[in-house]
This record gives sequence, structure tokens and C-alpha cells, in this order.
Amino acid sequence: MPRRKDISSILIIGAGPIIIGQACEFDYSGAQACKALKEEGFRVILVNSNPATIMTDPLLADATYIEPIHWKSVEKIIEKEKPDAILPTMGGQTALNTALTLDKKGVLKKHNTILIGANREAIDKAEDRQLFDETMQGINLATPASGIAHSMEDALKVQKEIGFPCIIRPSFTMGGTGGGIAYNISEFKNICEKGLELSPTNELLIDESLIGWKEFEMEVVRDCEDNCIIVCSIENFDPMGIHTGDSITIAPAQTLTDKEFQIMRNASFKILREIGVDTGGSNVQFAVNPENGKMVVIEMNPRVSRSSALASKATGFPIAKVAALLSVGFTLDELKNDITGGLTPASFEPSIDYIVTKIPKFAFEKFPQASPKLTTQMKSVGEVMSIGSNFQESLQKALCSMEEGLNGLNSTNERVDSIPDEEILNELTIPGPKRLFYVADAIRKKWSLEKIHKLTMIDYWFLDQIAELLEMEKKLLDSNLDNLDKESFLILKEKGFSDCRIAYLTNHNEDIVRNTRKKLGVTPIFRRVDTCAAEFSTSTCYMYSSYGDQCESNPSSKDKILVLGSGPNRIGQGIEFDYCCVHASLAMQEEGYESIMVNCNPETVSTDYDVSNRLYFEPITTEKILDIIDIEKPNGVIIQFGGQTPLKLADVLSQKNINILGTNVDAIDRSEDRERFQELVNKLNLKQPSNATARNMDEALKKAKDIGFPIVVRPSYVLGGRAMQLVNNLQELEKYLNEAVEVSNSKPILLDSYLTDAIEVDVDVVSDGKNIEIGGILQHIEQAGIHSGDSACSLPPYSLSEKIQEKMSTQAKNIAKELCIIGLMNIQFAIKNEEVYIIEVNPRASRTVPFISKAIGNSLAKVASKCMIGKSLKDQNFSSKLPENLSFVKEAVMPFDKFPHVDPILGPEMKSTGEVMGIGPNFGEAYSKAQKAANKSLRRSGVIFISVKDTDKKYLDELIPIISNYGFSIVATTSTAKYIEKLGFDVKRINKVMEGRPHVVDSLLNNEIDIVINTTEGSQSIKDSASIRQSALRNKIFCTTTMFGAFAAMEALQGSEEDWTYSSLQEINN
Repeated sequence: MPRRKDISSILIIGAGPIIIGQACEFDYSGAQACKALKEEGFRVILVNSNPATIMTDPLLADATYIEPIHWKSVEKIIEKEKPDAILPTMGGQTALNTALTLDKKGVLKKHNTILIGANREAIDKAEDRQLFDETMQGINLATPASGIAHSMEDALKVQKEIGFPCIIRPSFTMGGTGGGIAYNISEFKNICEKGLELSPTNELLIDESLIGWKEFEMEVVRDCEDNCIIVCSIENFDPMGIHTGDSITIAPAQTLTDKEFQIMRNASFKILREIGVDTGGSNVQFAVNPENGKMVVIEMNPRVSRSSALASKATGFPIAKVAALLSVGFTLDELKNDITGGLTPASFEPSIDYIVTKIPKFAFEKFPQASPKLTTQMKSVGEVMSIGSNFQESLQKALCSMEEGLNGLNSTNERVDSIPDEEILNELTIPGPKRLFYVADAIRKKWSLEKIHKLTMIDYWFLDQIAELLEMEKKLLDSNLDNLDKESFLILKEKGFSDCRIAYLTNHNEDIVRNTRKKLGVTPIFRRVDTCAAEFSTSTCYMYSSYGDQCESNPSSKDKILVLGSGPNRIGQGIEFDYCCVHASLAMQEEGYESIMVNCNPETVSTDYDVSNRLYFEPITTEKILDIIDIEKPNGVIIQFGGQTPLKLADVLSQKNINILGTNVDAIDRSEDRERFQELVNKLNLKQPSNATARNMDEALKKAKDIGFPIVVRPSYVLGGRAMQLVNNLQELEKYLNEAVEVSNSKPILLDSYLTDAIEVDVDVVSDGKNIEIGGILQHIEQAGIHSGDSACSLPPYSLSEKIQEKMSTQAKNIAKELCIIGLMNIQFAIKNEEVYIIEVNPRASRTVPFISKAIGNSLAKVASKCMIGKSLKDQNFSSKLPENLSFVKEAVMPFDKFPHVDPILGPEMKSTGEVMGIGPNFGEAYSKAQKAANKSLRRSGVIFISVKDTDKKYLDELIPIISNYGFSIVATTSTAKYIEKLGFDVKRINKVMEGRPHVVDSLLNNEIDIVINTTEGSQSIKDSASIRQSALRNKIFCTTTMFGAFAAMEALQGSEEDWTYSSLQEINN
């Protein structure tokens, strides 16, 4: 049937900030939905709080609201825009839950707005654990033995029936949030308590343990005429017990027989029909007992999910686009398959003749107090995907994509024999992020596959495949590169061995291996992803590399530009860089170039088949990039938008005389090499905090004494403040050098004087080589010393004088001129006592680019890209003028709720996974909205707890009267209370945790405190007060660990939420 005529405007609810369990795959799905519906003539209204996304670009929707995804805010937008329908299936669990709340509160009925894509009954049936169980029983499909609990009393009753181990899963949550596996009563109570808190319906499903069963997923699409297709089957390498988002997964499923596949396929269709998903994509998860083949249904998501993005990229089938069109009445047979150029309808089930492997990426090094073990609660922060002609090639390419210094199945220790058997046994039995490598080491140590299977329950088929690769490695170790003939080399490459791995195993460098391979005539071919296993020709240039057979790349002779993507999402390098890469690609197309994208991240918009003219889904490694350059012969390569990932290739590309567009590679070195940067600072008469470089322990201790404490210490060449720490004395520095980093001539560490009480500022610059413009000046809300990625910031600055802003602008332009910047540059300044200090210079795109771009209504990345190919700022009519009478606040979103034992204190090492944006007529409203969007509840009355370090007490002179004027009562620890009493204000003293009961944590747990202001310094003091911050987080009490943050919070309380204003980006920048 044709599209619905009773709908003309649709509100799409986004997923909000990037968090663990809900990442940038929803930017991809939301962007696809916006484009598809707009092309069909619908007025598309979007609400999303995340400024780093492509979907919040004003070009994608007709009205784009960057506002908190909370039902009250969304209701205000509905009142204003009056949409006919809401599409809630593109924004993950956040959008589904918000849509359900809007329905339950009567908002949809009041405004005559309908839900499309999934109705309330279907969402409830799928998400409500009890209803889902009953529904499955009604269609004779088995589910795990389970029970439902709405209280601890219920939970204990269910547990007695089910026994241990058991799996706890809260309803209406994502990424397994709040869930886990309990092996004893203590663990059970802890998980249930947290799960009941986090479930919006206070509901838990307690399942029998299926640990060790095989796990499969089916990506299913259904239309309103009951046409159903399986887009893709996915098999988990890891058995049940590890969240599917944390497991290595393979598509299509490798160990299912055809009969088993058909049973699962039919069950998936049955489930969709019974749940009532009339239109769109869904994900169904199954478990299979390897002993007897018994199949049970685990769960289904009645929406586009994380796996949908993977399935879309794996097959080329645009699930989100199709789901959006089905929601407005189209049927699968009416929609054409873009990949085959319309030769097949969307009702043809995709068929693929290659293997896809996804490997998750973790960030446990950022949270040393957290358990690095994998369970049913998702903990990964990103993922990579690779495509190969066989599983072994696909696996090894995925490993090379990880950005972890891997070149294949690396050993966990250079000397395998020195790895204790107990260590391997522990890692195989209790899975962690490196289990695959311990499996490989166990095989290297001649453990039998039977023993490894028994310990891990990983299918024998996968173990055999790994064993074969290791046997080939062993032969390589015993041979010489000169002994490899063309056939031997070809076999190695067909199995996915990288040049770098072959170089390591044969004790040569990678360049020699590459040259030898090419002399033998062993070069890669490129195949196309076509959804139909080459049955029909494809006009879409979506490719992957392999060896043997015929090359399908067919490069054109047009002028072309290669854009290198940012690889897997991780803390320190997130979706902001993908945003920049997408805009670079679009800019090249606008200027008449053919744009070529290379990336390996399945979650992102950059790896969508229709964003660039040509897409290579490949690891961003020297070998693969040079292979692509060999065949495409681009006019130039853009490396400054993908963070550190492509920048690492700068020297190699430069040595090969490849035209790197934009800023010269030498400028990158001048800004990142400490000595050369010092020369630049001196030449331009800039001020810099005292600093030094040390190459051994003694040198570090001596130079630290000369600089004076406190000191910020870090390794050189890092992104996201990796291993960066604030140390207050020699003992803390010594501990850091012994435990956190390795110091050597090749790995020096950097020491910087810490500017106490300084204000940090980000300045983004865009330059065409002649004209230099300031893109934006962002004042950090947290003082210097907090990583810039974790600090909230304000555009325009909310308390800096025009004089200081002018001084920073002049200095920024002078630096850009000296470095001959072409494109983007980010500079971090610190302001203390009206003096401007330079902290660091990054001659590349920074994570602030999307935020500034949304505020000024002009994409800095697109403008910078055009500068790189010679189009001046003047020719582009570039302006960075901000809309009048508006403030924009960016707030970081932390993953602390996933790691309950981690201290949620901010410091110089970045820990945030995402960001939100608040927009308002003043700083207070913008900051308040940003807190709401980050899911922080800023209570407007009650009791404020204050405990601040001595150096911060001076700020209380100004802060306490503000708090008192709002009518808050104050409780404080002894030293802080004395200071407040001297100021003449009432305060009640409260014990620190070490001073006896009742103490501050008791009050927090009893919900007697509404806001926490807690600043501290020194490792012992931080450790002693950690439970305060942890308890505040657990009980959803607003907690700030900086004084500037406390002032901002007070400013946020000035206005009422009822008076908040809501304007679309199109209205703001008109």
C-alpha cells in the first residue's frame, strides 16, 4: 500500500548522549530516518540532546530541537510543533521510554498525536518481562525458567525457586543496565537493589542461568501487510553470560545447520506477529543448549537496535531507512533496494558471500577500581567491524582495526612460556576483554581444544579456526621471508595475516614485507557489498579488501579526495570526530570531487553506504590505506578530522610523498613535541605554565621539585588525557611513575605546573592559510585541571572580559599564522589573575567542533575542508557570529553508573563517553537544561552538603549568601562548618565517614541531602571522601566536585523549568 495520507508531520525522538549501552548507532539510524521521511515529503521534527551527532545537523530535519529528552520538554515541543505522529523506534531505549511516558501521561491523546513504528501495546509486550514471558508461552516458544519481582521480598522468593547461579535483568533498560549474574545471596541482593532502582517500572526478571549456551540474534523486518524478512543472522563467539554488546559477534551465523536456522527464522516471525510489531525492524535473541539443541527465546527489541546498525553495515541493507518508510505505510515489495540500484525490492532477503566480525572495545584502563570482567551488563565503549572472504581473514582484520597496537592474534606476553597456567585458567574461566588472546596463548602452550572448550564453552568450530591460524604462525616463525613464494604469501593473505604480523613473525620491518609481497604480485582485490551475493550487479561503491579472484573496485578517473575516519569509538575519541569526517566528505562532493571514506566503525554515519561516493570498510592501518591509495590514486588525503587514528599515519604517508591536505605534517610535530613547542612559545612571546620533560625516574623527581607542586603529569602523545594525573607531592609522583606509566628515552613523561584556580578556555580556529578566523571561544565551567572533555563549557564565555577574549583571539591567530594552519586548530588556554597562559595546541579537529557548529549555524568541519582544497574563507562567506541573546552550554556525560566501585570525581584524565547541549536566553537556563539532558537532577530546595578543601574556602564568601537566598539549609564537615559560621550563616555540622556514625553517607542514603558540593585534593583525602560521591551518584543526588561547578549550579536555579524556552536550530540561525 502507498504511504499514509493522514500524516504530514512526524516527530523523531533521538537517543540523547552517547552512553555505554546506547552509542552512536542511533545517530546512524536517526539520520537515515530523517533523510528518508524528508525525501517522502513529510515535515520532520527532531528532538535530541546530543550536539555531536550528524542527525542534529539543521539540514537533516525541518525543525531540529537540541533539548533534554524528557517527557515534559518533549511535550512543550509537541505543543509548539503539533506533529501528527511520533516515531520512537530510532532512538534506542531512551526514545521508547519517553514515548511510553508521553502516552501514559495523556500527552499524545491531548494533542491528537499517534505513535508509528511501534504501538504502546507492542512496546509493553516486548519490554515488560512478565508480559513477554506470557506472550511467548502463548505461541509455544520456550523462555528461560524465570520469575518477576517488584521488590526485594519478591526477588528472594523467585530466587528460592530458581536457585544459583541466576541472571537478573531489569525491565525497560538498555545494555543490560542494572543487571548481572548472581552466584550467591550477597551478590543477588546487591544486583537486585540496583536493578530495582534503575528500572523505570521497578521490575526485575530473574532467569535461570543459561551460562555456556550458544547465543544467536536475528534481525527481522516486518511491514503492515505481514511481509517478513530476516536481514541477517548473528552468532556470538562468546557463549551466554556475556552481554551481546560485549561479545565478539559473527554474521552470518556460522555453526547453525540450515534446519536450525529455519526454526529460528520461523520463531522470529511468530514473535513479531504476536508482539504486534506491525512495521519496522526488530532484534530477537535466542539461546541454544549445545548439549541437546534446546532453543529458548531470551528477548526482543521492538525497535532499531545496536545489532541493527551492525546488520545494516554487514549486509548493506538500510534497516533504519526501510523501517522509517514502513512506519508510514509503505510495504517491503514497494521499496527498492538502493544497493542493487533498484533491481531488487526490499522484500528480497539479503544474501552475503563473505564473513563479518565485530569486536567490542573497552576502556577499563580509565577505571582502575572497576572489575574488568564481562557479565550480562554491557561495559564496552565502542566496536570495530571487518569484512573478509572467510572467518579467519575477517577476524584478523578486525583485530588490526582495534587501535590497541594489535597486528593479529598477538600473545599477551612476548614469552608465552612465562605466562602462568593459573593466569590463563582464570582468564578462560572468568571472561575479561582479552579472553580471545588467552585462548590463543592456551593453544600456543599446547592446551587441548577439549580443555579450552570445557573452560570457555566457545564452539569447537571457532577454536579449530584459531588453532589453524596459530599453526600457520608457528611455521612462519620457523621460516624466512625469502622462502615465501607467491602461493605461500597468497595463502597467508587469504587467511588475513597483515603485513605487520608477517613482519613480526619473520623478524623484518613492515615496509620490506610490503615490497616483497608486491614484487611477487600478491596484491589485494576489492569486493563490493551488494546484499545479493553477486547475483545482481551493484551501482553502490561499498567495498572491502580480500585476496584472490577478480577486483570489483573499478575506480574512476575523476578528481578524488580520500578521508580517513576515526576508527572505533572510545573515551577521548568519540562521535565528534565522525561528525567531522562526514562533513569533510560532503564538502568534497559539493566542490565537485569524488569523496572516498575509509573507516571500520559499524555504528557511525560515515560508514553509511550513501554518505560518500565510495566507501572502504577497512582497518585504518598503513597497509590498508596504502593499498587503497594504490588503486584509487586520490588527489589528496584528509587526516586531520579523525583524531589520533589517522594522524598516526602522517609520517608514513608523508614519506611516501602522498599529498596530505591541510596543515603541514611538520606543524603537528611542532605542536606535539615538547621542545619544539617551547621554541614556538618563546618566539611568539606567549606565557606557559612551568614545565619539563623527563626520561627517567630521577630526572622526573628533580624537575618536579624545580617546578613545584601541584603538578599535572602525563605521557607524551596521548588523546583523552590517557594516564594523566594531578600529583601533590613527591610520594604521589613516585607512585605514579612506578604504577601508571613506563618512563624511558622513547617514552618521556611531561610535567606541567598546575595553575590553581585558573579558568580554562578552548579556542577553535579555522584558517585558509591566509585568512584566520576564530570559530568559537568556550569557557570551561570546571576550573583548569579537569580534562577539557569532561568539563562543562559555555559559548559565549559567561564571565570572561572582552579584553581577555581579545587577547586570546590575537594569540590564537598568531599561533595559526606561525604554524601555517590550513583547516582547523584547537588551542587550550588558562586564565589566572588576568594573565593568559597557553596549555596546548592541537592542529586538527577537536571534540568541540560539532558543538560550536550547531551554535553558529555553520559547519566548521565543512568550511575547513573546503579551505584545504583552496577555497578561501572569504569565498565561503564564513561567519562565526553567534545568535544574539542566547547561551549554549555543553555538558559531559559520565559512565560512572556502569562502574559502581569507581569514584565519580573529575580529574585530568578524560572519562566521559558523550555530551549534551543546553540552549537558553541566559547562561543559567542553558546550564540547567544541560544538566537535565545529562540526567542530573538539580533539586530546587532542601539541604546542601558542603565539604571543600582549604584552598577553596575563599569561594564560600560569595557562594554561601547565594545558597542562603535560595532558602537551602546547609550541613557541612567540621572545618567547612567553622568557616561558614564565621561568615555568619547557620550551618549544621556532620561527621565525615572516618569520624563515626551517623555520618554524611548515612544522610545521603536516607535521602536527607539534596545537593552535594565536595572538593578535595591529595590521594588520601580523595580516597577517604570517595564514598560521599559514590552515594550521591547512587541516590541520584546532584554532586559537583569543583567550586566553579557549584556557582554554575546556583545560577541554574534562577529560573523555573516551566518558563524554559524551546527554539529549533532553524529558528535560532535564521
